Amino acid sequence: MKKMTRVLSMALAAMMVIGSLTACGGGDDKAATTTKDGEAVFTIGGMGPLTGAAASYGVSVKQGGEIAIAEINEAGGVKVGDTTYKLALVFEDDEATEDKAIQAYNAVMDQGAQAIMGAVTSGACIAITDLTLEDGILQITPSGSAMDCAKNDNGFRMCFTDPAQGENMADLAVNTLGYKKIAVLWDNASDYSMGIKDAFEAKVKELGGTIVASESFATGDVDYNTQLTTIKGTDAEVIFVPAYYQEATYITKQAADLGMKLPFLGSDGWDGILATVKDTASVEGAIFLSPFFAADPSDNVKAFVAAYEAAYGATPDQFAADAYDGIYAIKAAAEKAGLTPDMSVSDMCEAMKTAMTEITIDGLTGEGITWTADGEPSKAPKAMVIKDGAYTAM
Repeated sequence: MKKMTRVLSMALAAMMVIGSLTACGGGDDKAATTTKDGEAVFTIGGMGPLTGAAASYGVSVKQGGEIAIAEINEAGGVKVGDTTYKLALVFEDDEATEDKAIQAYNAVMDQGAQAIMGAVTSGACIAITDLTLEDGILQITPSGSAMDCAKNDNGFRMCFTDPAQGENMADLAVNTLGYKKIAVLWDNASDYSMGIKDAFEAKVKELGGTIVASESFATGDVDYNTQLTTIKGTDAEVIFVPAYYQEATYITKQAADLGMKLPFLGSDGWDGILATVKDTASVEGAIFLSPFFAADPSDNVKAFVAAYEAAYGATPDQFAADAYDGIYAIKAAAEKAGLTPDMSVSDMCEAMKTAMTEITIDGLTGEGITWTADGEPSKAPKAMVIKDGAYTAM
C-alpha cells in the first residue's frame, strides 16, 4: 500500500510539473484585488533599466505606461460588470541585467502586482519568464524581442520578434533600396543582436544579395576601428548594425572618422540615437525599423505626444509607445476576461491569457492589433530615416 501511495504521489507530482509548463502556474490562491479609497485597484508591475547605459529604454517604458494609466483612470478606469478598477503601476530598475531583473520582479510581486509589463530588454525579460509562469501571472513585454521572451503561454509581446526584424530589414535593403553587397556589424554577446543578424543574413542570401563581411563585437565595446577597417576594405554598399543606440553612436562616429561614406541600416534599438550623437551628420540617411513615429499626423499619436511632452518635457519614442499600447492591451484583456475582485492572480492569468487572443486594440504602434496564442502581435513595421538631423517616416 505504501508503495502504491508513493507511485500515485510521484505521478501526481509529475502531472503538476507538466501542467505548470502549459498553464499559468500556482500563484497565490488568495484574492488579489486591493482597494484604495473604496475603489478596487488592479496593480501592474513593471521593470526596466532606469539607470545605466540602457536607461533611455526603461525610462521611456515607465513614462509611456504612466501616460496610459492616467488616461484610463481619468476616463473611469477598467470596467468589468459591476466592478470598476483603477490601475496602478509599480516599476523597478533592472539595469538591463538578468540578476537585477529577477530582483526587480520579486520587488513588484511583493508590492502586489497582478500583471507584469516587462521586462524591457531581451536578456532581462528571458530571466523572468519562467518565474512569471511559476507564479501564475500574465506577462506582456513592451520590447523584449528575443523569441524566448514569449516562450510560455502566459507571455505576450508588443514588439516585433528578432527574426521578423531581420527579415523585414533584409527585404527593405535588397528589394526596396537595391543593395546587393552588404556588411553586417553585430554584438556577439546579445541575444537581440544575434537573433536579428541571423535572420537578416539568411534572408539577404535568399533574396540574391551577398554578405561581404560579418564582423562581431562584444557588449560594452567602445572601439570598433578594427571591424570597420575590415568592412572598409570590402565592396560593401551599406552597413547593417543590429544593435542598441549606444553602440551605434560609437560605430557611426568612428566610421566617419575613418572617412567611410557607406550608409547605415539599423534595428529598432537605434531609436534614441539622436540624443547621444554629437554630430548628427554621422547618422544622416541612416534607416531603421520602428513601430512608432512621433510626427505621425494620426489623432491618437498627436494626443499621446502632447501628453507625454507636457508631463516629461521630452518627445516619446517607440519604447514609450509600446508600453502605452501594452497597458491598453492589459485593460482590454481584463475587461474581456471578466475579472472579479475575489480572483487570485493565477485565476486572473488563466482568464486574461485566453482573452489576449480574443481582443483587438487600435494602438499607437498599429491598428487592429491582435495576438496569437504564441504571444505574437499582428502589426506592420515602419521604416524611419534620419533626415536633416531628425527622425522622418520613410
